[in-house]
Amino acid sequence: YMIGVMKEGNAMNTEEQLRLVKKAIKGDPDAYGQLIAEHQEYLYKMAYLYVRNEDAALDVVGTVMLNAYQGIRSLKEPQYFKTWITRILIRTAQNELKKMVYYSELDNISLPDRYAGVTLEEKCDLNSAIEQLSEKYRTVIYLKYFSGFTIKEIAFAMDAPEGSVKAYLSRAREELKRILKEDYLYAN
Repeated sequence: YMIGVMKEGNAMNTEEQLRLVKKAIKGDPDAYGQLIAEHQEYLYKMAYLYVRNEDAALDVVGTVMLNAYQGIRSLKEPQYFKTWITRILIRTAQNELKKMVYYSELDNISLPDRYAGVTLEEKCDLNSAIEQLSEKYRTVIYLKYFSGFTIKEIAFAMDAPEGSVKAYLSRAREELKRILKEDYLYAN
């Protein structure tokens, strides 16, 4: 499964995307292909956040593309395509993780622009801290801060009540603070 390079600033508008989702739900493979082309970079980055390995991330994206294509007729609300496909990606990545033999490497993950002033050491500390979180806490952190999802979208993607998502986010942030503070105390 080759992932092409997306051109920046070439994002399709919401109306166009909605039209394509509706066509894809009716079985139009070209419309589905255009949707995947639009979301492939996002899907790859999310998969990589989970599996931390390029080949495994590509495998996850390939599986997601196939499973989503086979199941797109079940998508009842076309405006939630991205959260729907993210839900498939989370399940697929979690299954892939269970299969993988885990080995550690320096994570080369690109954080959103708002973290541009963060040093490489701080990124590694943050990645390391996120890795120590339980799966559901990691997921809410990824979806909220790396994908910019709303609480409602996260709830849909995780198939959890919004109140639980808010609680997970709060606890995840507290855990991250605790882990980062401990690491800082032991490092100095």
